[in-house]
Parts: sequence; C-alpha cells; structure tokens
Amino acid sequence: MTPALMILAAEQKSAEVTDWAARIGWVVGLLAFVAFVYWLMRQGWKWRGSLQSDLPELPGVPAEPGDTKLAMTGRYHGSTTAGQWLDRIVAHGLGTRSRVELTLTDSGLAVVRPGAQDFFVPVGALREARLDKGIAGKVLAEGGLLIVTWAHGDKLIDSGFRSDHAAGQSEWVDTLNDMIKTTEGTAR
Repeated sequence: MTPALMILAAEQKSAEVTDWAARIGWVVGLLAFVAFVYWLMRQGWKWRGSLQSDLPELPGVPAEPGDTKLAMTGRYHGSTTAGQWLDRIVAHGLGTRSRVELTLTDSGLAVVRPGAQDFFVPVGALREARLDKGIAGKVLAEGGLLIVTWAHGDKLIDSGFRSDHAAGQSEWVDTLNDMIKTTEGTAR
C-alpha cells in the first residue's frame, strides 16, 4: 500500500448521524406549504361560487316527470359557460363531480346525482346536444362526453356526462336534438 492510500484510509470517518431536528423541520414546513396551497385552492373555489351567485336556483326534479324516453347511468363531470369549456360553473353544486342517473322524458331532462344536488332541465330550456372530447378538468377521446347545452336564467350552460355504456351516447344526441327541433317548431 502506498503512503498516500494509508493516509487516506486512516482519515476516513463514519457517516454522520441523521439530524432529526432538521428533517422534522423540513417535513413540517412541507406539510404547512401543502396545507396553504390547499387553502388557496378552496378560497378560489368559494370566490368563483360568489361570482356566480347571480345564477338562479336550479329547478328540482318534478314528482311526475312523465314517461321515460331514455335513461342512462354514468358520471356527471361538471358544467361550464356554453362555448367556453374551461369556464367551470360551481354555483348551486354544478361544479361537483358525481355519479349520475339521467332520465329523458317529454317534459325534460332529470339529472339525479347521489351525494350532490339533483336538478331538472325543462324541455323548453334545452338548446343542443353533442358529443365532445372535454369539459373543464376532464378530457377524453373524441366523442367521449355527452354535452347538453341548456338555458338557465339568462345564461347558456354546457353540462358534461359520460355514460357507463358510451355506445349509447349517440342515441342521446339524436333524441335530444330531435326533441329540441320539435319544441322549436311548435313554439313558432
């Protein structure tokens, strides 16, 4: 062994003991930062809701909505201002994602959401139905979302739904658009 290696071997020290106080400080600091970011996001959600407070109360599902034309179970992905797929509406629980049971009758569209506020879209308020790929915070393959445009107060709203059986969504688009054309024709 050379003298340089012997000196180097003699000078090696054992690894330092972990500084637990510094590690705990970093963990507490990181947790405080995450909690602060979560609080800011919650405040932003509340602020958006207060900006949209002029939106009228949602109509409830009638006791006797009529004969069922179509029914679907799936997911409700939220509502946005019509034509602006990133402008989420959070007032009256419209921003809350949930399971959904859609029922289309002659009187309108019943949206029943377990764990969230149910609402009803009268047939006269329906404006358009289409298949699209995204709505605020949810992007799927082309044609993966059923988007229903409807009027509420003086605002047009797009609501996004995803069926448990996506193949049936095109039937919903055709039926809804036929109902809308029929309603518009009789209103003239």
